[in-house]
Formats: sequence, C-alpha cells, structure tokens
Amino acid sequence: MMARQRIEDLIAQFQHLKILVVGDLMLDRYLYGSVDRISPEAPVPVVRVSSEKKMPGGAANVAANLRCLGAKVDVAGAIGDDSAGTDLLDSLRELGIGVRHVMRNPGIPTIVKMRIVAERQQVVRVDWERPATVSRTYSSSGLAQLRKAVTRFDGLIFADYGKGGVELPVIVPLLDAARQTGIPTALDPKDNHCLRLNGITLATPNCKEAHVCAGLPARTHIPGNPLSDPGLRNATRALQRLWNPALLMITLGAQGVYLVPKGAKPELIPTRAREVFDVSGAGDTVISTSLLALAAGATHREAALLGNCAAGVVVGKLGTASCAPDELLQAMSGHQSEE
Repeated sequence: MMARQRIEDLIAQFQHLKILVVGDLMLDRYLYGSVDRISPEAPVPVVRVSSEKKMPGGAANVAANLRCLGAKVDVAGAIGDDSAGTDLLDSLRELGIGVRHVMRNPGIPTIVKMRIVAERQQVVRVDWERPATVSRTYSSSGLAQLRKAVTRFDGLIFADYGKGGVELPVIVPLLDAARQTGIPTALDPKDNHCLRLNGITLATPNCKEAHVCAGLPARTHIPGNPLSDPGLRNATRALQRLWNPALLMITLGAQGVYLVPKGAKPELIPTRAREVFDVSGAGDTVISTSLLALAAGATHREAALLGNCAAGVVVGKLGTASCAPDELLQAMSGHQSEE
C-alpha cells in the first residue's frame, strides 16, 4: 500500500525530470472505419474508412508515454528521409518531444505499422520495414555526442524492437555514461535480439521475452501461481546473469507483474481488473512509468505499482495510448493507504 500523499508527490516530480529514449523509432498509422459487408473478391470484410490517425510508435511511443506523464523527453534513433519520417518528426514535435538526436538516413525506410480498426476491433496490421540487418546505429562522432548528452538527463531508456537501433556498440558507452552520472537506466528487450549487459537499473521483459532471452522455450502464459513456477525462477536466474539488473519486472499480462529486486525474493503484483480493448503499447507504458518513478525517487515496489497501474489504464483504450497523471492517480486508488 502507498499513502495518497506519497503517490501525489512522486507524480508531481515527473514534470521536473528529463528522460532520453534510445531505440527503434516507428510511425503508427490507424485507419478507423466500419464494416457492413464482405468483399465479393475474397472472404474478407470491407472497411469503410472514416478517419485516419498518425502517432509515434515503438521507441517513439515510449517517449510519448513519458511526455504524457509530464516529463521532458528527447528521443534518439534512425529514421528514413521519407514522408513517413517527416510525419513521425512532426508528431513528436507536436508533443513537445526533442528530436535533435534523431538521424535521417536516406538508405533506410522509416518503419511504419498501419492498423485497420473497425467497430473497435483490429482487422489487420500492415508493416513497412526492412530486415533488422539494416544498420540503424550512430556514426562514431554521433555516438560521442550522444554519450556526452546523456549526462544532461535524469534517466535513460533503451527501447529495443529488434530493428537494429539498439546494439551493444550504442548501449555500452551510453550505459557507462549513465552509470558515471548516477542516473537510472532501463531496457525493454526483444525476444529475437537478446543482449548481454552489465548493470542495468531496470529490465521489463514480458513472459515470452523473459524465457527466450534466458535461453528457455518460449512461454506466453504461466499456469498456476507464478511465484511457485520453476520455469519462471530459472528464467529469472538466467536474466540476472545476463543483465545484472537492480530490478527485474517480468510482465505477465492478466497475471500481473513478477517483481524481482536484486538480492530479494520475487513478489507478484496483481493486475487491476478492467476491460481490455487493446494491448498495443502496454509494455511501453510499463517501462516509461516505472523508470520515471525510479528517477523521481520511488522504491522498486512503488515503481512497479505505478507502472502496472499505468498499463492497466492504456489497455482500456483503443490504439497506441498513454496514461496521464490524473489517470494514474485514479488508477492507484486501490493501492492507497490511509497514512
């Protein structure tokens, strides 16, 4: 339980913090419409489009979540010199997110994920991207500038989507700069791109990512009580060796968050019951809120509670979404004490 004043104090600190997000930048496009017939050309629905929306995706959505919570944010990563890249930069600037560390590379396309939604249901997703082998890393001079810039931030997030933007040559010098400065760092990993790090503050894999990165068979659900699951314990030990995190948060969907502070016993934080419309970007909300809370002075458990509740807010919305401070405060009402 957390005292209401404590929750308010932590959330109030968010606006005074500046966070850098490094990772795979994407543009999310949504086409909204309705369906009233099946196509005569194939057994698929015909969607009559009524509106379109473009918004930051991938690592850019992590930045959008941080900005929505009140923090000052800059993003770093590579995008193409194309119309989608321009749309992404425009959407980031509209949110007040700094883009000075974004590279435009004419040799790569901006990653675009388009979702067609009808009657609040996603019909299909269409992706535009090149293979992950395409380089999205920094030049030596660009990396040196970014390493120097890290010292001006209060927190650093690596948002990895396995698209080539989060590689060890980028992570190691930035992580070293953050460690010297004493700012918290966080990694949201991808199960097809497992990195060996040393000394990250926070790692937030989901169930599948935790097992695959640990070298174990993929699992998307834990039957029974996660606290007594031997496979999850084995994955935890392997990830502690792989990343040496101060705090490991394995998100388990409807089962909640499996919380493992370094040197302490695991704890399960249950998910707050609510209607789920769309899980898109829920992991982005967890890492952004939790890292921001740690930067504000929260304990490990407080950061996990805030991150878990913020994710509960966004899955109740349609499309890639964020959680505002007042929504987070309301969602935390069940974790408040009378103190």
